[in-house]
Amino acid sequence: MTLLLVFLAIAVLGLATVFGIGRLRPPSAGTAVLTAVQGLAEPDPRLPPVLLPEHPAAADVARVRFPVALRGYRMGQVDEVLDRLAAALGERDARIRDLEAAAGDSLSGGSGK
Repeated sequence: MTLLLVFLAIAVLGLATVFGIGRLRPPSAGTAVLTAVQGLAEPDPRLPPVLLPEHPAAADVARVRFPVALRGYRMGQVDEVLDRLAAALGERDARIRDLEAAAGDSLSGGSGK
């Protein structure tokens, strides 16, 4: 008898959990349903995009804030900002190399005179 009561208690808790997360409840109008087949819902278009200016500075990176999603941050937004930042840093590094090479050429050409 005790075993039957324990089993019923576990079954009731399981059903309450399933209803609580909405697996058996029909979706309300306008809500995204997350299932294993569909995957995660599309990003909310009402959220503002996370952008860096054309030539980002350290202060711009410090001001970047990402909206929080179901599990942390939206990977697409973070990836986009990091890609732009990496490209900007790469362009700066190339420019610094070019300027250092030009400065080195002018110094070595000027010392021979």
